Formats: sequence, structure tokens, C-alpha cells
Amino acid sequence: MALPTANQVSLGRETPKHYGITSPISLVQAKEADLVLTHRLTEALKPYGVFEEELELQRRIHVLGKLNTLVKEWIRDVSETKNLPASVIESVGGKIFTFGSYRLGVHTKGADIDALFVAPRHVERTDFFSSFLDKLKEQEEVKDLRAVEEAFVPVIKLSFDSIEIDILFARLALQTIPKNLDLRDDGLLKNLDIRCIRSLNGCRVTDEILHLVPNIENFRLTLRTIKLWAKRHNIYSNILGFLGGVSWAMLVARTCQLYPNAVASTLVHKFFLVFSKWEWPNPVLLKQPEDCNLNLPVWDPRVTPSDRYHLMPIITPAYPQQNSTYNVSVSTRAVMVDEFKQGLSITDEILQNKAEWSKLFEAPNFFQKYKHYIVLLASAPTEKQHLEWVGLVESKIRILVGNLEKNEFITLAHVNPQSFPGPRESREKEEVSTMWVIGVIFKKMETSENLNVDLTIDIQSFTDTVYRQAISSKMFEADMKIQAMHVKKRQLHQLLPSLVMPKRRKHSTEGLRQMNDSSLDLSLDSDNSMSVPSPTALSAAVPTSTPVKSGPLGPPPSPIAAAASQPEIQASTMSPPAVKRPGSPMQEERKRLKSDSEESATERQTSGDSVPSSQTTSPPPTMGPPVAHKTPNQEVLEEKSPKEHQMEDPSIVPETKTEDSGAASVGEGEGGTSVEAEVNEDSISEEMAASEGEVKMEANITRMVSTDLSDVPLLPANPIPVVKNSIKLRLSR
Repeated sequence: MALPTANQVSLGRETPKHYGITSPISLVQAKEADLVLTHRLTEALKPYGVFEEELELQRRIHVLGKLNTLVKEWIRDVSETKNLPASVIESVGGKIFTFGSYRLGVHTKGADIDALFVAPRHVERTDFFSSFLDKLKEQEEVKDLRAVEEAFVPVIKLSFDSIEIDILFARLALQTIPKNLDLRDDGLLKNLDIRCIRSLNGCRVTDEILHLVPNIENFRLTLRTIKLWAKRHNIYSNILGFLGGVSWAMLVARTCQLYPNAVASTLVHKFFLVFSKWEWPNPVLLKQPEDCNLNLPVWDPRVTPSDRYHLMPIITPAYPQQNSTYNVSVSTRAVMVDEFKQGLSITDEILQNKAEWSKLFEAPNFFQKYKHYIVLLASAPTEKQHLEWVGLVESKIRILVGNLEKNEFITLAHVNPQSFPGPRESREKEEVSTMWVIGVIFKKMETSENLNVDLTIDIQSFTDTVYRQAISSKMFEADMKIQAMHVKKRQLHQLLPSLVMPKRRKHSTEGLRQMNDSSLDLSLDSDNSMSVPSPTALSAAVPTSTPVKSGPLGPPPSPIAAAASQPEIQASTMSPPAVKRPGSPMQEERKRLKSDSEESATERQTSGDSVPSSQTTSPPPTMGPPVAHKTPNQEVLEEKSPKEHQMEDPSIVPETKTEDSGAASVGEGEGGTSVEAEVNEDSISEEMAASEGEVKMEANITRMVSTDLSDVPLLPANPIPVVKNSIKLRLSR
């Protein structure tokens, strides 16, 4: 393949036009070596499917043409029903605009299309969601049609000839829609309702970005590279507190403004250079904000106090200017800045011919990066209910991250944007679930004393918020559940059995494989789990006079680890009994431990010991590592009950406390349950090996004001009682 020509990479002349709010950093023209590196970059991108075939592109254009024709026909029909003159009907117009990755020219194979339907003033939004929806239903090519009229930005979603399309609607204050309409005109916003302004915003921002970069082709290739890198490194998700497509586009556009004559290979390197050293929370602006005197709210920390707490502001260039990174938290910003620095180091090597571009796209193994993880499971009885439930839970995960960040013992909470099919509680029961994994770094302890960390309120307030939202929006159905579990790094292979989980390695670039949703027995799910059940399922729970113990996670117990397992009783808040897995090396050890624990339970019952209604305390295991074996750098996450706080034995004894305000006692309460669990300690050698990713992250992060969550609506108290769970962990030196 021939090297790119000067026209293709647009070496160009020194750009006379001024781009951005500052002068360029460099106007140096590209050299031959830069062209060679850009060619290599293009070749490195191809295996990842970031370039669409010409045939597929033409198919998209054909589909959009058919949709545009359909829109014009419908507008004529609506105009006739409203008795407009024939002369006006012929010229009334109406048009489909695109925005997002397709409009920017960086869409990938199989990506959806974001579209905006612009209509004249006599066409109402109610028409769009009624007669136009009916017209779409009549089309043979249209599948999976659904309208979301009550969304923040109302939308119709559909698949047109196997291409996913999201259509927004905007009604302009114009009698006719001209063919050459420029949506960047601020005058179009006059006399529009807020929903139309929001719908127009996507197109207006996309068009502004394209008008604010010196060279569109260089911008596109650079953006393709950065988007692929961000997805491979699990930092591409606006809803979970990272950056979405438009935010990455604006960062790349700003880099292009600062280096207007550079080609893509140079721009990628400069991208990492600029934003690894950017002094956040200074905002990224593509142009000076303009005030159109339309009294619309805009991002301005001088006027709006809440804007002062945004941690990584990237401001959209179109009026009304908004911060596109509102969801970024202390943890997600720290993760992204660390990735910027690693990207800079890698591109330095590439420019020095010490590495290939493929190294930039090597995916780090998130599941080897941290010692401790919190796993979230969202489950629902049917596929349809599951789609709605998962969407709600995912949109609130940033609240959980914010809660964890506020905990005085937590330094960082890193949620992996990639979700996985979750396990089923029972093979006989139809259930669909999705799982997210959050890596957690705890603060290094300055003293040798053990620290007790209580995550109960952090997780419970998150689950309460989700349930109240579901109930208030009338989306909640029976058996919609959220479960939160704490697991250690070496135990993740039990929850994610199909993932490549190499042992004793700091980093891994091996890809992830699809997980079999039926391959996990939930009775072995975690060393510390909190299950928040369906509020309506409480009446089915069992009394708590009998302790319930979950089986151990991870490999067979080591000589210095203690684990116990007792027969489980099935309840709506817990897992079903364990299913024996043939060939498991743990079976004999489990049988022995089960027998021992059953004997001890019988002894306790014989001696007349009773279980308190609000709190179940398990005695410490008789086996445990001597305290003298602990090292100053050893960090073990363990659960401990109040009775154990004065004991030297650091074995893990999780405690789960169930409260029900409507019950006088556990036996009489509605679904009160008491859960005990014991898990293996990490071996000393594993705990002494500190994760390199954790050390870097802890060095980079600084404690700042917590993320502003003011957009979370204040909801009424949950009318349905929810089981309160208690999770207490112990950090040991």
C-alpha cells in the first residue's frame, strides 16, 4: 500500500486561520517520518474494525435516504390533515440530520446512527410519537421499534434494514424547512421548548466541532485512534463516569487546534502529552463561550455554584454551553489521568521506533490490577424487565462510586465499563442478570493496628436509591434484585470462570472471552456478600433462627487459612444450595470442613447458645496465621464481628445484620434473615506482592470534593420495606 499523500494527510500550508481560544503550540509541518508512522497507524487500526467498508457505507446512505423520503411523505400527510394550503404543503420541507460518530465520520462497523428529525412549526411532538410511529410500523424494513417519549431527550429507537437508528425530534419556529438549513444558527433556538433545544444540541455540537478543527481528515484518524484506545483500556463510558464519544472528540479537536499542521501520528502523541499534564479542573474549551440572551442555563462556575465542583470540565462549543463530563468522579478522573500518562510513555517509544502501534491498543487486565473488588449483580425474571432494570442500575452506579469515595478508608473505586452476563440463582428458575466489577484501593495504614471498615451505608444507600427510583417511575416488578459482593483478586475466577485469569502476574493483555451465564454456582460467590432482594419478595424469606453460611471462594484452603461451610437454606435473599462440580479439587476439603462446622453448630445448639435477632456473630476459626507472620506491607481485607475486635486472630468472619422496622423480632419479622460467612485468607506471599497498578494510582489520586450528585432526584421514602444488610471489613497490616 502506498504511503499517504500530502492531500490525504493534509500537510497543507501554515494555517492562517486562528483556531481555539489560544495560539497554537506548534506550527511545524509534518516530516517524512511522520507520514510513515501515520501509515503504520492506519494499518494497525484495521484489524479492530474501525474502518467501514465502502459497501456498508453506501448501505447506510441508502437507508438514510429512504428514511428522509418517509419523513417528507409523513409531513405532507400531517399538513393535509391540518388543512394547510396546497402551495404550502409542497414547500413545507422537513429534513433528517445526523450527528454523533456517523456525522463526525468516525463510526465503526455495525455502529448505530444518531439522527434528528427537524419539522416545521405546525408539526407537533405528539404527531411524531403517534402518526409517525404508526407509519414506521407499516414499513417492512423496520424492526425492534420502540418509543421513549418520557426520556430526558425523547427518542424513537428502531432497526431499519438491520441498521440501528435513534431518531430525535425538533420542531422549529419556521413555516418551512429550507434545504440549506444550518443548525449552528443560534437564532433557531428562539421560542423553542427545552426538549427541542436538547434534541438540537447533538447536531449543533457535532457541526461546531467539525468547523473548529484545522483539518478534518487528520482529526478523524486521530479520533478513531483515541476512541479505540479508550475502549480497549475500559475508560469509554459517559454513564459510568468516564468520557463518552463527544467528550473524546472535543479533546482530540483541542489537540488539533494546538498543533494545526500535524498529522495523525503526531497528534496522537501530542494528545497524551497535553492531557497527561493538563491542570484539571481547568476547563477544555474549543471556543470562547457566547451569550445569546436566550436565558438558557449554561456552564459558568462564576454564576452557578454547582459548576465549581466539576472535576474534569470539557465544555461543548454550541450554545447553550454544557459540561459533557458531568459524571466524572475523583476515581474515574484519576484512572483516566493515569492512562494518559501510560499512553504518553507508549507513544514516546513508538515515535522512537522502539515499539509498534499495536502496543497502544493492548488491553490491560482489569482483574489483575487490584487486590479487592466489589461485584454488582442486577437480575430480573424476564428479558424485557431485565433490559429496563439494568439500564436503571447502570445509570446509578456512579452514585455507588461516589459513596465509596467518601469512605475515609477508600482511596479509589474503579468501575469496569464492561458488563458481563451474571449467574443464575437456580437452574430451574428463569432469570436474567448482568454483572459489573468495581476495583477498590484501600488507604495504606500508618499504624500496625487493624482497621474496621463498614461499607453498609455506602452500598445500602445506593440500592435504596435504585429501588425508590424504580418504584416512583412504576418500573419495579417482583424479583428485580441487586446484589453487592466483596471478593478478592484471586477469587474472581469463581465469578468470572471464562475470563483469562493468569496467576501471579501483574499485567495481562489477553482478551476477554464471553462468559457462560449458567456456569457459576452462587453458593460460592463471595467472601462477603450483601444481597438486596426484591422488596416485594420479603414475605417469602425464612426465619433467622438458623445461621446460614456461604461456602468458601477461591482455591482449597491453605494451612494458614480457615473456612467453614454449613448447609444452606434457600431464601429470596440468598443463593440456592451448592451444586457439586465433578472433578473439583475442593470437594473433599469442603466435606471435611462441612462436617467440622456441623459438629460445632450442634455443640452450640446443645449448649443453649442463641442467635440475636439483629446481629449474628460467628466465633473465630480455630485455625489462623500467627500475627507475627504479618508484614508491614501486607494488606488483608477481612470481615470481623464486634466480639472479635479484641482478639488477635485476624481470620475473616463476615457479619451480616438484618433489620426490619416492622418486625418485633427475627422470628416474627417479615423476611428477616441472618447470614454468616467465612472465607479463605490470602496467602502471605500474595498479600506481600503489591499491585503495580495500585501503587501508581494511589500516587496520582488526590482527595477532592466529592462528585456533585445534584441531578439525582429527591425521591419519597420507599413504601416497601427493604432488607437492611450490614457489611463490615477488617483491614490488617
